[in-house]
Amino acid sequence: MNTLLLENIHPRAHEAFQKAGGLLRTEHGSLAENDLIDALKGVALLGIRSRTHISRRVLANAPDLLAIGAYCIGTNQIDLEAAALNGVAVFNAPYSNTRSVAELVIAEIVFLVRQVYPKIASAHEGRWAKSTDRAREVRGKKLGIIGFGNIGSQVSILAEAMGMDVYYFDTADKLSIGNATRTNSLPDILRLADVVTVHVDGSPANTNLIGAPELALMKPGACLLNLSRGHVVDIDALAAAIRSGRIAGAAVDVFPAEPHDAREPFVTPLQGLPNVLLTPHIGGSTEEAQENIAEFVTGKLLDYVANGTTATSVNFPRIIAPRTDGSPSRRLLHIHRNVPGVLSQINGIFGKNNVNVLTQFLRTNELIGYVLADVDAHYQDALFDDLVNVEHTIRVRIV
Repeated sequence: MNTLLLENIHPRAHEAFQKAGGLLRTEHGSLAENDLIDALKGVALLGIRSRTHISRRVLANAPDLLAIGAYCIGTNQIDLEAAALNGVAVFNAPYSNTRSVAELVIAEIVFLVRQVYPKIASAHEGRWAKSTDRAREVRGKKLGIIGFGNIGSQVSILAEAMGMDVYYFDTADKLSIGNATRTNSLPDILRLADVVTVHVDGSPANTNLIGAPELALMKPGACLLNLSRGHVVDIDALAAAIRSGRIAGAAVDVFPAEPHDAREPFVTPLQGLPNVLLTPHIGGSTEEAQENIAEFVTGKLLDYVANGTTATSVNFPRIIAPRTDGSPSRRLLHIHRNVPGVLSQINGIFGKNNVNVLTQFLRTNELIGYVLADVDAHYQDALFDDLVNVEHTIRVRIV
């Protein structure tokens, strides 16, 4: 199983793939579409982070690709539908960097509320700007968390431990943690919070979730943090609100357009504004987080290759099936479009080829069906070809 890892994925992943065998190739940065298509020839497993875009065209031109590992939380850089319809399972790391992001949020809240960054800049410029002007404690301040998932809830715990009054808003029903108070709407939380931090997913519905109208609802002198997705906050509107003085400060880690590598210039309307913390998409970039992500995603990819397990896949029907004990067996994996009658055809082929089925699972989603079957190891060579020729078949594997 040849593997390609892009974007400086942690060495723990390299070690695991090398131990598993096959050829491993690594690239420090992301690849443009045409270069990626060329690089994927003969590649079964691909590891990426957030900068590499996996388009429908890339997937259509990567017939050897079995699975993609997104070594990050988000998967919006991958055409998940096209991946499924090309028989490519996608795995990510939804929890592994939660703590790292939450810690950075807390650090940036302290910096913003205390107005620390302008004083650091003054000291570097040789000015002794010792003053209590606009410097506040975070204790007793109202923190509004938009999106109360894995990261938002962790931020809540840490913020409450520091004495902040925590409020949250989520479109899904989420139970409170600690003393956090749920609000009924986005406008409600924007009006009451001294600090607002955004932790929503990257769905198109969240584009400009925080724009000029929402910023106008915030308290005068409030601060805003975005460590979720670049398109969630209207950057131009935020810059205008900071220039007007309505928003006292901001911390932004993600941007609508980000450089592909360190050689490409980074430009944003937020540059040069007072009390604005700009970081280069490093919310989850700690050694601990990257090591955890490397171990988690690599483990899922190798388990899929060896056993067909899709329990944590973001685009495949989810199946967990322990290997059958006892008599020698082989595992057959059949991926097909989700249309009626495919399983009946597969079982007919098993009967035609005198295959003894030990275990069988079928799971479907709106796009594809996934059959996993353990069969007696003694079967006719024609079985594989017969399964490939089933109508609506996308991919067949024997492991």
